[in-house]
Amino acid sequence: MRIADLTPADFGSASALWDQAGLTRPWNPPELDLLRALAGETSTVLGLFDGKTLVGTVMVGHDGHRGWVYYLAVDDTHRGTGLGRRLMVAAEDWLRERGVVKLQLMVRSANAAVLSFYDRLGYEDADVQVRAKWLR
Repeated sequence: MRIADLTPADFGSASALWDQAGLTRPWNPPELDLLRALAGETSTVLGLFDGKTLVGTVMVGHDGHRGWVYYLAVDDTHRGTGLGRRLMVAAEDWLRERGVVKLQLMVRSANAAVLSFYDRLGYEDADVQVRAKWLR
């Protein structure tokens, strides 16, 4: 298996994977997130490929100080095999190579399985609230 930056040609596979993982929302078209991440100098989407098949993704970006991770997804048939951990290590390395000193991520409060996954990787509750405002 190999990890590589996705391209717009990978959108269909990535979108299907994100749908399968329950990461998409009707008000937030994932193709726009993918294209923005790939177009930015401070972001990318890493894909984990088994041959030519996309089996995992992680979107990573930064503001120069803090890094963020989104769309961590592993195909259902590969969950529990360490691929999520492998993708997070790749995201952390990508940020370290760019001098980023802190990585943050958001998990929906009700998603106990994913919170447990991040606990095992050493991520802590930062005791902060995330607030949002749509800029449309």
